[in-house]
Amino acid sequence: MANGFGTLFIGVSGLQSSQNALNTTANNLANVDTTGYVRQQVLFTDRNYVTFNETTAVSKQQSGLGVYIGDVIHSRDVFLDRSYRTESGRQAFYAATYEATNEVETYFQEMEGQAFQDALEDFWTSFQELYKTPDDSVSQNLVVQKAQLFVSRANAVYSGLQSYQYNINTQISDNIDQVNKLGDTIQDLNLQIMKVEAGGIETAMTLRDARDQALDELSALVDISYNETADGIVKVSIEGTEFIDESRCYHIEKKTDKLTGFITPYWGYLSDVNKGKYVNVFDFGSRDISTENKNDMGELKALVLARGDHIANYTDIEGLDQDTYNDTTGMSVMLRAEAQLDQMIHGIVTALNDVLCPNVTAEDTIKNLTNGAATTLDVILADGSTVTLNANTKILDADNCATGSDKQLPPQELFSRIGTERYTKATYTYQPVDENGNPKVDANGNPVTETKEIYIYNEEDPNDTTKQYTLQSLSVNEALVIDETLLPHLCQNGDVDYALAAKLAGVWDEERLTLNPNDTKACSFKDYYKDMIGEMATYGNVYNSTATSLTGTVASVDNQRQQVIGVSSDEELTYMIKYQNAYNAASRFINVVNEMIEHLLTQLG
Repeated sequence: MANGFGTLFIGVSGLQSSQNALNTTANNLANVDTTGYVRQQVLFTDRNYVTFNETTAVSKQQSGLGVYIGDVIHSRDVFLDRSYRTESGRQAFYAATYEATNEVETYFQEMEGQAFQDALEDFWTSFQELYKTPDDSVSQNLVVQKAQLFVSRANAVYSGLQSYQYNINTQISDNIDQVNKLGDTIQDLNLQIMKVEAGGIETAMTLRDARDQALDELSALVDISYNETADGIVKVSIEGTEFIDESRCYHIEKKTDKLTGFITPYWGYLSDVNKGKYVNVFDFGSRDISTENKNDMGELKALVLARGDHIANYTDIEGLDQDTYNDTTGMSVMLRAEAQLDQMIHGIVTALNDVLCPNVTAEDTIKNLTNGAATTLDVILADGSTVTLNANTKILDADNCATGSDKQLPPQELFSRIGTERYTKATYTYQPVDENGNPKVDANGNPVTETKEIYIYNEEDPNDTTKQYTLQSLSVNEALVIDETLLPHLCQNGDVDYALAAKLAGVWDEERLTLNPNDTKACSFKDYYKDMIGEMATYGNVYNSTATSLTGTVASVDNQRQQVIGVSSDEELTYMIKYQNAYNAASRFINVVNEMIEHLLTQLG
């Protein structure tokens, strides 16, 4: 009789276990489309056995007490998770970089419905017309008009690139906020999970699902590494620096540049802001960004890299060696685009100005004025101050330059720097010599003096944009806008300077520019633009193909993950039928035992 009643416990355990298994299966089905949900699997285990005979070696006459749910498995594969997060971070890096490259191509290829190249071609054509009739005011006016259009279109493209830089800057700010938000979420979930699982009885599955989902999102934004402690806390590092530990989340702070407004992410808890010492989140100087170095991960890094840390111009290419260029300008999509565009504009502008207003070094002038007795020359400026010329000082080639219709020196340059004149006028008073080399005197024997006007070229200053022929401070000479006939076109004897017009037309075909230090092939201005677009398209294709390939890799790894963590409605329905049948079988088992006991009590008693 005792064994009969004990058998009821076996049936009850079957009912309870089947019911709990049905509940777990129903929960899986209810969350089949829930993002981040990980399926739960039931594991059954035997209850304790009662042993009736301890002496026998063959049969100990054990009687089981049924089954119970030993565990509900939270199905995850840590290796697939790490692989997914790594590839997701790389895909996000190259996708963001490609988006920036694609945007640059859009600005270069099309501007307000008309290709920027058209303005370049029209400007070139205007000089072909000037070559035919240099003294025709119509041709001169065409040059000035096309120069204005060229500068306007170039500035529009350049401004568009800057505008997109600030767009990226906004994305960087948003990404930093999102990283910090996800960090706070993970930290909060860490504490909740630790509380739930502290007793060693319950697994906080829903909370773990939410935390894993947050880690997935975080891995797309930044390069993370993480590990879980024995008490269920996940510690996270970003770029090798601790982000989340057992007690808190260390937020990424924003340092805003006062000049540009660009935001740089830095670690507040490692920096000393009062002393101006910042520990940046990203160190681009230590290692090249590459797959081999395993540091090409995270959208935030891609955005910071693509934007750059300033607004670039031709000085970010000119004079740099290959290694320096690759470690600075060449790393950034926006800096590279801005610098190459400005280099082209700078090259065109300075080449044309140097033809219209030719310069020479002051070496011969110093020798002539001092009869070879000195290597330097002190000249007087208009304000009375003195400046010393040396042999390498650039001055206007006043003896060989052309003039405009006013026949005045210095001649007018076509392009001007806002705030800086091309020349500073200086004078030098000296005593000329006669054909015998003796100082000249007048009829009374008094020394004869003459004054020489010297026009000192105001050199470009790499540290001051107002002294550079850059799009940031460039305009068409206002004097020529008012009177186009002031454009140099006459020899100093009054003849039309056809040689000057030929030089201006020939400037466009001279191979004087290289795209960057990595490309040593010299090209003309007309070819430079095509090469610039071609290089940008090549970069874009590489980034796009890499991002596309990684998208497939991420999808492949995620498919493998879903086979482990995903909920299959067909599979869960199969389990539901199995557990329902088990529940029904346990129910029938209890009924049969109940009838047997009732029969024993009523019929045989």
